[in-house]
Amino acid sequence: MPAAHYLLAFDYGLKWIGCAVGQSLTGSASPLSALRAKDGTPRWEEIEALLNEWQPQQVLIGLPLNMDGSESEMCARARKFGNRIHGRFGVAVSFADERLSSFEAKGELLEQGSGDFKERGVDSLSAVLILESWLRENG
Repeated sequence: MPAAHYLLAFDYGLKWIGCAVGQSLTGSASPLSALRAKDGTPRWEEIEALLNEWQPQQVLIGLPLNMDGSESEMCARARKFGNRIHGRFGVAVSFADERLSSFEAKGELLEQGSGDFKERGVDSLSAVLILESWLRENG
């Protein structure tokens, strides 16, 4: 039986960075607490703590592509964030299409009876959706 590999996913944002952890064997992911960011810059020690805790084989960064598939202005910032994670910590980083993940996450929270997106962590739920979608496509 193949060993499970852990992955961390980030839904990059300017104020909040959603976080999720998942594993390849089950193809499932769980939300982690979102990280505060100041104009898109996280507290790097918090990223390092997550990497040390979960020891992921790979980190996945959501790319906020436009609906036509072209790159949005935020894509460059998300790529820079991912490249900095790779450069600082030496972990493999991949990028994934995150179109509609935040919209889908908000829909899930509304179905659960909560419209309080800040309290319920829409950013980390988005990271879960990004990661689970990537795991389905990439096994």
